Amino acid sequence: MQNAVSFQHVSRHFGAVRAVDDVSLDIAEGEFFAMLGPSGSGKTTCLRLIAGFEQPTSGHIEIFGTTAEGLPPYRRNVNTVFQDYALFPHMTVGENVAYGLMIRGVARAEREAQAIEALKMVKLDGFQTRRPSQLSGGQRQRVALARALVNKPRVLLLDEPLGALDLKLREQMQDELKALQKQLGITFIFVTHDQGEALSMANRVAIFNEGKIVQAGAPSDVYERPRSRFVADFVGSANVLTPDFNARHGGEKTWASLRPEKIRLALPKEKLPTGWTSATGLVTSVSYQGAVTRIVITSEGNRIAAMVPARDLTTSEGDTLTFAWPRSAAVAMEDA
Repeated sequence: MQNAVSFQHVSRHFGAVRAVDDVSLDIAEGEFFAMLGPSGSGKTTCLRLIAGFEQPTSGHIEIFGTTAEGLPPYRRNVNTVFQDYALFPHMTVGENVAYGLMIRGVARAEREAQAIEALKMVKLDGFQTRRPSQLSGGQRQRVALARALVNKPRVLLLDEPLGALDLKLREQMQDELKALQKQLGITFIFVTHDQGEALSMANRVAIFNEGKIVQAGAPSDVYERPRSRFVADFVGSANVLTPDFNARHGGEKTWASLRPEKIRLALPKEKLPTGWTSATGLVTSVSYQGAVTRIVITSEGNRIAAMVPARDLTTSEGDTLTFAWPRSAAVAMEDA
């Protein structure tokens, strides 16, 4: 399969700041690829390098095999959906969607027809005469998406497009974006700091930190097998076990990641299944979260969080309890 985007040792410096630092990656045609990381980690700068809004300080970028350095944005077959939507308030929805076609010289009747089709694609047929001020946040987000898609890009860049939406609408739009990408078959490159968005939507995820990609792979691989303490903590807030603790409980003498949902409460003298281990600790926090309760336990110098079904909870802060986990769930990491 052809690569839609390829970075080869790409860096982008702003003075002494290395916003992107020697990044190499390949994004396949038709892939839903997420760039995940905290603010300032380099993910948005990478998106801007693909769009042509920034140029690399060093390295090489290709878009469908064509050299991208020096190529202006309007000559790249990509479009961007921004977090703030960037809609023109004085234009109707239809005019906003058709704006790129107008700039390209498409005849009025044709661009209006294409705008209506794009609005149907995002479930806004019949909204073309409204103004952006008459729409909800979710509807404005759909208009921005339609405006990008009407130009039929081969790559769609999405820069935190769901960040301004409330939780329920954000979850709804995640499902819709994933379905739309599958329907269209074009490459989506999605930038977010929300690990839930990245894991639920993308085929592959790249984790950024300090301008570098620290791990990339399928969402399940990144979540289940983090290579470093940073990835373990950033993607799902795993427990990081010290080498001594891990070794005392049947693992290697290395730093290890243990996901909270892998832990269950156990009776002090309970016979555990083969391959399981247990420890005892002091409960320091109990947080009800609906279907599950989050318990924080201090044990042998480790602060360990467990997510247990709320119906199973019989403990409270200050209690001493035994908790258990499969030894295989404690995943050794390459570095701390």
